[in-house]
Amino acid sequence: MVPKHMLLTEGEKKELLLKYNIQAEWLPLVKASDPVVRAIGGKPGDVVKILRKSATAGEFAVFYRLVIKG
Repeated sequence: MVPKHMLLTEGEKKELLLKYNIQAEWLPLVKASDPVVRAIGGKPGDVVKILRKSATAGEFAVFYRLVIKG
């Protein structure tokens, strides 16, 4: 039931921010205490890529979240 979560490497994070011309702080947030973030080893400052099944966006819809303290 839980969508697939993956941590981005520093290189992937920089590439994502450059691609969309954004700052990491502009991404939606997720707390480091979130059970899935804890399970994948996320720390504040990391970016999590989430793949959700979608009937309208094709096979998967991609979402990104910045991990914060909490």
